[in-house]
Order: sequence, then C-alpha cells, then structure tokens
Amino acid sequence: MLLTAMASTAALASGCGAARQDTHERKGAFTLKVLKASFPSSQTVARPTSFEVQVENAGTQTAPEVAVTLDSFYYVERYPQLAANKRPVWAIETGPGAVPSPPVESEAVSPPGGGQTNYVNTWALGPLAPGRTQKFVWRVAPVKAGRYTVHYVIAAGLAGKAKAARAGGGPLQGQLTADIAPAPPARHVNPATGRVVLGAYPSVP
Repeated sequence: MLLTAMASTAALASGCGAARQDTHERKGAFTLKVLKASFPSSQTVARPTSFEVQVENAGTQTAPEVAVTLDSFYYVERYPQLAANKRPVWAIETGPGAVPSPPVESEAVSPPGGGQTNYVNTWALGPLAPGRTQKFVWRVAPVKAGRYTVHYVIAAGLAGKAKAARAGGGPLQGQLTADIAPAPPARHVNPATGRVVLGAYPSVP
C-alpha cells in the first residue's frame, strides 16, 4: 500500500546519508472526502473507458499533495520463467493530470499524464485547499476478460507524514468492481425505429 511504500522509501533515504524525502512535508491528518468514484460495471475488451475519483478537502487545512494509488490494473501471471509476471487487465491510455508538451514535434503514445509520480501506481495533483476539489481520471482500455475489483487509496502527501482521513476517522480508500466481456456485443439498426440496438440483426425466414 501507498503509506507502507512511503515509509520504506523515507527510511532508505535516511540510511544512505541522503536528505529525508519527508523533510518538508507537514505532518498531520487532513480531512478529505471522496465526492465521486466511478468505473463502468460492464465493459468490453478493447473499448476505452474511464476510471474517475473526485476528492474534496473537507477540512480546514491545505493538504500538501493529494495522491491516489491504484493496485488492481494488473494481474500476476503464474507461468514459469517470465521476465515480468505482471500483466495488464487495463492498459492505461492516459493518466491524471495535464499531458506535458514535448520540446520537439512528436507523437505521444499512451502518455502517463502530468500527475504520475515515482511511487508505484500512484498519481498526485498537488496541494488541495479547504473546500476545493481535484479530479483524477484514468483513460483505460480493457485487455483481459473477467471480473476484477480495483482498489484505491487516497493520501494527503507523498512522503507519508501527511495522512488523509475521513470526517469520522479512518483511512480514505475504496474499491469498484467491473465485468469485462471478451468481445464487443452485437448491435444492429432496428429498421422500424432507426435506432441502434443490442443483438444480431434478425434473420429473414
């Protein structure tokens, strides 16, 4: 999880004689609220969709660096002798944050988004003042059929000293489940209405 990774990173930095990464992060609990967490429950392989989390600062202090960690866009493959055993369930087309403009003319392929951080599967969109909101959006393409649950954890900082908490206490986290169909469903135009409807076109007897 995000907080464990942060603590480990800070400890390693201090043990190597480098400055601690959490030196300038304000310590404390910051009250945040999830205004919206959405992911279509029914999806289809190769049809792009979006995972969205909207976070509001429901407290009285500015949160230093609001971040969201996702742990379930990948699955672990058990085949032996794989160079990397993690395989995508969803391919991330773009992540949260503005896509930076390259210094030279080029064609970006699946840009990660300006909110990408050095922490695994973690995106951050900067400080969040009281009463303000931030919207994290991942544009993804399903690549593996099945039922999967995506878990998300929200933090108030990247170094582990600033904690995100619900108004009633406790960590800020959640999960959303999606069923991914193996192929796009058949559709046809109903000649009586002119509308596109699900199902194959009825055969003529």
